[in-house]
Amino acid sequence: MAVIALALIGLGATYGRAYWLDGRFMVTTDDAYVQGNIAQVSAKIQGYVSDIAVSENQIVAAGDVLVRLDDGDYKIALELAQSKIATQTETLKRIDAQTAAAKASVEQAQAHKDATEAALRNAQTVADRTHNLAETKAVAQAQVDTADATLDQATADLAGAKAQIASAEANVAVMQAEYLETQSGLRALELAVQQAQRNLELTSLRAPYAGTITHLTPQRGDLVSPGQILGAIVPTDQLYVEANFKETQLAGIKVGAVAKITVDGMPGQSLTGTITSISPATGSMFSLLPAQNATGNFTKVVQRVPVRISLPADVLAGSQMRAGLSVVVDVDSRTPVAGK
Repeated sequence: MAVIALALIGLGATYGRAYWLDGRFMVTTDDAYVQGNIAQVSAKIQGYVSDIAVSENQIVAAGDVLVRLDDGDYKIALELAQSKIATQTETLKRIDAQTAAAKASVEQAQAHKDATEAALRNAQTVADRTHNLAETKAVAQAQVDTADATLDQATADLAGAKAQIASAEANVAVMQAEYLETQSGLRALELAVQQAQRNLELTSLRAPYAGTITHLTPQRGDLVSPGQILGAIVPTDQLYVEANFKETQLAGIKVGAVAKITVDGMPGQSLTGTITSISPATGSMFSLLPAQNATGNFTKVVQRVPVRISLPADVLAGSQMRAGLSVVVDVDSRTPVAGK
């Protein structure tokens, strides 16, 4: 009995020493899991699945084609939009040529007006001279009448020339307005072409980043709708640990501190991570039904705060790490913060 008692005392002393030297400084939680920003792969347009380019759990690179939709209708839509642009462009050329011709007509009308003004001045001079001569009986009344008729005709010709200029200028204004309207329509058609090109590109669903494709649901021939989820991508090189520490443990948790990580799915291995961020609120604050303690009986529950921990790049490069794995995290509160 004495031997057993001594052994128990020795074990207790050893444990006590270990706790005093190290254990009391360790902050530990097993409420921790490997997490990742899993992307849902969904269709942005409607179409029938024509090809599935990857298989379940296949590793893909950013930009790899995952699923192809039948693009026949979208090719036709693009060609139709492009043909409308070609037609509109030809219309602009025609209006431009008509505008140039209308401007030439204005110049011709202006030249005709200048000529009629000169003719009017000459007719006025002749008429004045004829009337002066008529007062001295130097010319016959017939000559006076002829001079007056010529003056009237020149005046009418000038009025006609001015009207012709106004008509030609109005025609130019109409052509210019039609050109601007057609040009505005061309911009709309160019946007329609861009939309058609984008829709055609969207018939190929691509990986947003590198990772492993999983939960592939479509089959060839399936009709998919915009927003329909077709699969998910787990970014295996961007996984991290989210550890939920008790609020009473936060004093020993600091951003930049080193964390020892043990993964249940990787027995015998101990990993080293770095605390990158601490949530500004407890996990319960983001629950579907946050606790309301203002009414009813109150039972105090220790809250937990999510802490994000980065994983080593060499571990992420391997194939063992999986999102959702359970881990145990130990943080030595005495560990100096990295970079300080």
